[in-house]
Amino acid sequence: MTEISLENIISMSDKALVEHIGAFIRHHRVEQNKTQDELATAAGISRSTLSLLERGETVTVTTLIQVLRVLDQLHVLSAFEVKETLSPLALVKLQKEKRQRARSTSKKPEENNKTDW
Repeated sequence: MTEISLENIISMSDKALVEHIGAFIRHHRVEQNKTQDELATAAGISRSTLSLLERGETVTVTTLIQVLRVLDQLHVLSAFEVKETLSPLALVKLQKEKRQRARSTSKKPEENNKTDW
């Protein structure tokens, strides 16, 4: 497989991207020495659907996931991980609400002012 930079991916058309995904699938299938029939059967799809995917034709996302799972390539989906971020204003607000000092929770026992004198 050839390396493609992010800049090249951004400039690719949708059709070129789908073909690139198909080439990725084909590469890993052949690398694992699996025929289209073997991979399609293991993924629960037809061989013609796998052929469409490898040629860069339209298939469903579910089909892509099934094939990636069988090829043990689901890790590529980690690029879709959503990370929660705080805006600078929200961060300042949280810092403002944070306690700045600690207080004693127990009260001192009252002293007896009585003396034996």
